[in-house]
Amino acid sequence: MRRLLLVLPFALLPLAVAQANEHQHEHDEHAHEHAEHGSLGAHEHGVAQLNAVLDGQTLELELESPAMNLVGFEHEPSSAADKAKVAAARRQLEQPQALFGLAAGGCSVSEQELHSPLFEEDRHAEHDDHDSGHAHDEDSEHSEIHAHYRLDCQQPGALQRLDLGELFKRFPATEKIQVQLIGPSGQQGVELTPAKATLNF
Repeated sequence: MRRLLLVLPFALLPLAVAQANEHQHEHDEHAHEHAEHGSLGAHEHGVAQLNAVLDGQTLELELESPAMNLVGFEHEPSSAADKAKVAAARRQLEQPQALFGLAAGGCSVSEQELHSPLFEEDRHAEHDDHDSGHAHDEDSEHSEIHAHYRLDCQQPGALQRLDLGELFKRFPATEKIQVQLIGPSGQQGVELTPAKATLNF
């Protein structure tokens, strides 16, 4: 999968924020589980990462989140209820205009990729492809969901902000999203929460 190469130099900036705020989440029982694996900031329940690049009429978004934030578990779905939760989350993720508040700008999705060890097609391909570029091989208890979108925007000047309010509403286990944004006004790195869910381009 093609990554947002322009954003990679900035990808480590949120780590300082994540480590500084980590003590606030020690009360969370999941934080203790992940501390054992030495994955500080890399896989923290309640926290997701979003990279966004607006370049001319093209908007690219890349969301990476622990599956726990989006479906409520990280094991392979075996029951009908688990499979239904995964399918519902996938349907939500297939609506980037709503999730990211992109009603303005006349944006339409030109490319969309959703990947996770929880998705059936990815489970089948898992044994054939070990070069995905993601750290999914720790164990199945640390499943992530990765979404990449490319949108063509007819009126990019009308895009004033990213609004993640709907994403927080649909996936309430997501407590904060570390955002790296490159847009007309330069590069920004911020942490958005349900109480502060917007970021101006």
